[in-house]
Amino acid sequence: MAYRDVSFTDELLSDGSVHRRFSDGREEWRWRGHGTLVHWRDNAGGSGTDEALGGRIIKRTFADGRVLYGRDQGYGRTAWGDRSLTVNRTTFGGRVGRLLAAAGAGFALGAIVAPPLALSAMEEDELRRQQQQAQSSSNDGGGDGGDGGGAWTDDDGGDSGDDFG
Repeated sequence: MAYRDVSFTDELLSDGSVHRRFSDGREEWRWRGHGTLVHWRDNAGGSGTDEALGGRIIKRTFADGRVLYGRDQGYGRTAWGDRSLTVNRTTFGGRVGRLLAAAGAGFALGAIVAPPLALSAMEEDELRRQQQQAQSSSNDGGGDGGDGGGAWTDDDGGDSGDDFG
């Protein structure tokens, strides 16, 4: 079964939050929480959190308790367990975007790696541990020493790690 493509663009707001507009008419307002959490609410009355678990896995928890997992595919693309593929057009532009579009993005970017449909609490904890380890080792490499202080950026280098799909 094919994935349903849904593109989005992000607008950084003056209060440090992000307004995300999806090609299917949905809108989200997103703001950083503690650690790897991003809180969101949408124009349909939904809300919840997105959490980067590690291993490129994203956990979306809805306010009603439902959980949906995604997998970061790179280049601003995230495949979700509901068979949607979100594509960040904010970071997909520029020279790289034109080259990939000309070459055929599916071919140039490779096959989609499906996210898990479910994870146990133990599996989630292991992914969190891996995420913490990866962040610790990247901070030891002379980087900025943190998560950007909770600030959003408009350019994440073609990776959707900052915005969680």
